[in-house]
Amino acid sequence: MATWRRTVEAHVQTWRPYTLPYPGVVGLAGASVAGGHPEPRHLVAAVLIPVLVWLGGHYLGDWLDRDLDAIDKPQRPIPSGRLGPRAALLSAVVCEVVAAAAAAVAGWRVLVLLVVGVAGIAAYSRLCKGRGISGNLVRGALTSLAVLAGATCVPDGRVWTAVPFAVVFLLHDAASNLVGAVRDVEGDEAGGYRSVPVQRGVAYGARLAQALYGSALVAAVASVLVPLPDRTSYLTLLVVATAIGAWVFGGLLTQGDGITRESALRAHEVLVAERLVLACAVTAAGAGAPVAVAVLLPVVAFSVVTQHAMRARHEIPPAGLRRATAS
Repeated sequence: MATWRRTVEAHVQTWRPYTLPYPGVVGLAGASVAGGHPEPRHLVAAVLIPVLVWLGGHYLGDWLDRDLDAIDKPQRPIPSGRLGPRAALLSAVVCEVVAAAAAAVAGWRVLVLLVVGVAGIAAYSRLCKGRGISGNLVRGALTSLAVLAGATCVPDGRVWTAVPFAVVFLLHDAASNLVGAVRDVEGDEAGGYRSVPVQRGVAYGARLAQALYGSALVAAVASVLVPLPDRTSYLTLLVVATAIGAWVFGGLLTQGDGITRESALRAHEVLVAERLVLACAVTAAGAGAPVAVAVLLPVVAFSVVTQHAMRARHEIPPAGLRRATAS
């Protein structure tokens, strides 16, 4: 029983439950702004397919990063021995195969986007993650594919109306991913990764992340030019997301070169909640405020609670283990 429970806990930690609502809400946002006449099954596909791809990406990413994690985050499931590398890879394959089956039912265009997304996940972890800003942009592009996949799940939808929002999420998630790189600078440097903070310092990394975030907001405001049923609700929630983001980056930038792993983690935790507000803003643009708020409140609550329970232990090893690893 103890071994079974240990294995289940290792899988749940690999899922990072606090992130799982996000790709689903992004897919729903894409379906919402595409218009058309989506049936419930189309909306389910728009949510489910990005979540399955995201979940498989966690397994695949952890499998590819297992050597780096052994240096910097030895408490994680694979380097700690609680989840075998083969089991992680098999879990990734299962998730992506189920997602592909759902995508094939939804349509060949969705399947093509899924294949590109899975290839992007592998390229990000294996090739791009440790190569400066290109890695952050590739990571952002993966979320933009979720927007387009959601729009493509609606047979009579206008996929082109989702394209500006795909740009928004590309820039936004490149920014938040760069904040994550600021958090992981010590481990990335020890593992030979050449992220932006490793090459230019944490203060520069935070400033560049802010610039990317600002570019995402500019793109978000410009997106009102496409046909949207509810621009007012969209802009209202966008203002809320902007206020949260300004608070996050204001706090980071005032620290300069004194940004710590812990403070960068706290900033990223807030961005994990903020991006749900942004995704629901886009959902409101197509489906209206009542639908967006009904989605937003439970997913933010779930993200905040699960982050509080799990996030720090997943990202920062205990002090004693860190000393043992470093020595």
